[in-house]
Amino acid sequence: MSKVPTAAYSIGLRIVLDNVPGTLGRFAVAIGEAGGNIAGATGFEAKGPSVSRTIDIHARDEAHGRKLVEVANTLPGVTVVEWWDRTFRIHEGGKIEVLPLCGVADAHDLAMAYTPGVARVCMAIHDDIARAHDYTIKKNTVAIVSDGTAVLGLGDIGPEAAMPVMEGKALLFKEFAGVDGFPICLDTKDPEEIIETVERIAPTFGGINLEDIAAPACFTIEDTLKERLDIPVFHDDQHGTAVVTLAGLTNSLKLIDKKPE
Repeated sequence: MSKVPTAAYSIGLRIVLDNVPGTLGRFAVAIGEAGGNIAGATGFEAKGPSVSRTIDIHARDEAHGRKLVEVANTLPGVTVVEWWDRTFRIHEGGKIEVLPLCGVADAHDLAMAYTPGVARVCMAIHDDIARAHDYTIKKNTVAIVSDGTAVLGLGDIGPEAAMPVMEGKALLFKEFAGVDGFPICLDTKDPEEIIETVERIAPTFGGINLEDIAAPACFTIEDTLKERLDIPVFHDDQHGTAVVTLAGLTNSLKLIDKKPE
């Protein structure tokens, strides 16, 4: 349980307030006294007998969030129309999607984006496979591969339960680096099956990001894929940690004007 209210356990409340002096103040004080932290609210313009607004409140954990709803429900002049867990809400329907880069407004567009025009591009790649990096998503798309055996601090929770984390990593790739990542959660723990699967899907991607695969299998999988594939293979839990550690060490040495040796 978090000791302080945090966005990770925040709730959203849609409330109706009686438009009389003190109603909003009583609500804010009651939430604060119950340990909640009001983090956001839609703009107020009090007209008519009541005001309907959405309030975002940080809580310490799930039970605390439910308690804050109960507190709001007991206040005179305050009606809780609905409430929701904000973390679960942003995951509804997943956190990523595929969007088109070109329009298909008429038959002319369709003839270029799909058949018959697409056949020319297919044959250009057939004649020179390297051109796949120019004319497909391959140049900017990474497979985020996991078997769900070492997810965050949760351990072996399986491929379906690992999906929110892999979607989150794809979201970070796009938001902070402009790279398109796609989650591939595999229903196997067999290193050879994982290796074989990644080998077979590799032509679609420009790189492979191995994520949350338990040791020692993760090392075997990484080493084998590096040998067999002609695209970069990055193991997030090992390489990512090493990169951050080395960056911290390098910057700290710069701050004190020292060299690594």
